[in-house]
Amino acid sequence: MAKKLAGHGWKTALLEKNYVGGTCVNVGCTPTKTMIASAKVAYTVANAHKYGVLATVNGIDIKTVLSRKNGVVEGFRNGAQNRLEHTDNLELLFGIASFTGEKKIKVVLSDGSEETMTADYFFINTGTSPSIPVIEGLKDAGYFSSATLMDCELIPEHLLIIGGGYIGLEFGQMYRRFGSRVTILEHGTRFLSREDEDISNEVMKFLNDEGIDIFLNADLIRVQGQAPDITAIVKVNGVEKIISCSHLLIAAGRVPNTAELNLSATGVQVNQQGFIVVDDKLETTAGDIYSLGDVNGGPQFTHISYHDYVILYHNLLEGKQYSTTNRLVPYTMFTDPQLGRVGITEQEAKRKGIKIKIAKLPMSSVARAIETDDTRGFIKAIVDADKDTVLGVAVIGQEGGEIMSMLQLAMMGGITATQMKETIFAHPLYAEALNNLFMNY
Repeated sequence: MAKKLAGHGWKTALLEKNYVGGTCVNVGCTPTKTMIASAKVAYTVANAHKYGVLATVNGIDIKTVLSRKNGVVEGFRNGAQNRLEHTDNLELLFGIASFTGEKKIKVVLSDGSEETMTADYFFINTGTSPSIPVIEGLKDAGYFSSATLMDCELIPEHLLIIGGGYIGLEFGQMYRRFGSRVTILEHGTRFLSREDEDISNEVMKFLNDEGIDIFLNADLIRVQGQAPDITAIVKVNGVEKIISCSHLLIAAGRVPNTAELNLSATGVQVNQQGFIVVDDKLETTAGDIYSLGDVNGGPQFTHISYHDYVILYHNLLEGKQYSTTNRLVPYTMFTDPQLGRVGITEQEAKRKGIKIKIAKLPMSSVARAIETDDTRGFIKAIVDADKDTVLGVAVIGQEGGEIMSMLQLAMMGGITATQMKETIFAHPLYAEALNNLFMNY
């Protein structure tokens, strides 16, 4: 956003508290997916005998894993910072900003000096941080967040993960493949409750098959001891259970980074959870102050933050009327195999009374999956029974996110299920499975 505004002649200041690139580059997408790639290699080698390859995993050099991760992060971060620093009309400042009045902020710079700034427009994209629950003994025992675990130069003997969402599952499978015993506690009574039950059951199955223990309707009550000798007292389905573990990972959601902003001084409202309230054009309750990304309470994905920028760019610089209403929100959970999702689920369609057909194809019927000897998962599409168009997609499989993205484009273009059934796809790609997916539904 800052570069685009500066490129159009706006005098622009970009204020950053820590590192350029935000959560995604520094402690989110980039480092986790880099480390997940190392875990995938370990898994592939451990299963090499299935392909006639005689190889064994002799251990995990976690320092090399972390060094590779750090190199990728620094490359992305430094590249982004260099581009910002060489953009005309743009000043990059490092420090902590807070509002002191209407469209007026105080910035405590990283060198300790202070600066007061005013502007015609403000854009708030401060993101979120891990939510740490108040649990007896947790602070004394010590714990990791998703960010701090990626700096740890040891592999936990037994990692207890609090939270069964996408972050918890990605880290759980990754560290299981690194050699940790892994137990996951999910507060809800349903696993991955936003997904259809067949989807969540399939994900649980392949995680269980790798030796990951998952408890539902589970709450961490208190913690005793310190790492690497921790006793966790847990309630599972109302029954107290004791779990001994070496380390704890808290993956119980995220909270908005708004506490330091003093938003009330400029008329920006937040909701009960602290997220900034915005309308469908991303404007806050204060005129000419906008909020983008995780901090505005929308879907917490990097690509949504980017699309927020697209909306503001077109509206402010081109006079358009773009909005967040009815936009497609795709996402991918980077377990192995991946879960790619976009559009409505079967359970949502039924709840809304939409007349649908279900197209479903197991990966065991996909030639490419059979040839690569990974038939875990399936492709599922929700189709409008009258219009024959796709309303939603879930793909569990290798490169599930990429397959999902093909169907997302079909949804955007109004391509029908019948058209995809009869389209020529190159053989033998995963994409070719779309012919068979819509063959009999």
